[in-house]
Amino acid sequence: MTQPCIDIHSHFFPKNAPNFAERFGEHSGPWTTLEDHGDGTGMMKLGGKPFRPVHSALWDTNARLAELDESNVSLQIVCATPVMFAYGAPADQAAYVARAYNDLALEFCEGSNGRLKALAQVPLQDTDLACSELTRAMRAGCIGVQIGNHVGDREMDDEGIGRFLAHCAHEGAPVLVHPWDMLGGDRLKRWMSAWTVAMPAETQFGIMSMILGGAFDKLPRDLKICFAHGGGSFPYLLGRLENAWHRRDIVRGESKHPPSHYLDRFSVDSAVFDHRALRLLIDTMGEDRIMVGSDAPFPLGEEKIGGLVRASLDDDPGARTKLLQRNAEQFFCVSA
Repeated sequence: MTQPCIDIHSHFFPKNAPNFAERFGEHSGPWTTLEDHGDGTGMMKLGGKPFRPVHSALWDTNARLAELDESNVSLQIVCATPVMFAYGAPADQAAYVARAYNDLALEFCEGSNGRLKALAQVPLQDTDLACSELTRAMRAGCIGVQIGNHVGDREMDDEGIGRFLAHCAHEGAPVLVHPWDMLGGDRLKRWMSAWTVAMPAETQFGIMSMILGGAFDKLPRDLKICFAHGGGSFPYLLGRLENAWHRRDIVRGESKHPPSHYLDRFSVDSAVFDHRALRLLIDTMGEDRIMVGSDAPFPLGEEKIGGLVRASLDDDPGARTKLLQRNAEQFFCVSA
């Protein structure tokens, strides 16, 4: 029998989301909407323009559970698609949006018999509002929070973001950091390079900001923080960063220690899609700091959730159990 797993990184979008453009005015946004084609397929739209083709597992709980059954996933954690963050909107609007989406995420999970759990989103551009919504959402049933890796030009070592992360530690709210609003401009329009090139770079920059910006030195050690997509390009380029830190003072930033010192301060998911990449990730991060993350139900996600971990660690049942289940149970305080 295939060993079940916990998937800590998947997305949703509610079919019955409020019409934010109507509420805040036609010149607000751009807001994300869903067009259901009625045949199990649909289209996410951003500002009324096609953004991403999707299928019903994105908004239909029963369709999602059927996909979990196909991959033998015992529990899946869902969170917003990053274009739902509304970080560019006025803070009061983003707070309203976050509350609406968080309640809808919990509604999406309600009919799953405990197999779906939700991460909140927050108006991260306003620290006080973000802390308030995080607390409310956790009380309502969310088991953590997802944030983007930056808010405009404010990186993960920003004082306000650090204050929010400290609040997460105080509330016992695990944090999933997801790349978004990718760097690179028009060059990235070819070959989906915003996803294949810039997303890993954004994730690496988020981790570097936490290290070199001194955030990890300031934040409590009980903060649980996980970076999506296997930590992006960070594991592969750690040696390059380490070399630069030791050889050039300007690279050290505010960090008290070299980058490798901080590897026990964060976790990553397993969304790397290659046996060799997963082996490097395990060698770099350790088998206690990696959890299955599928990026489902999008086309670039792992089609057979947990399949890479199961196949790569077939000869190491202890490590396989950690990555498939135990690490997630401890990180999110859930049970498979």
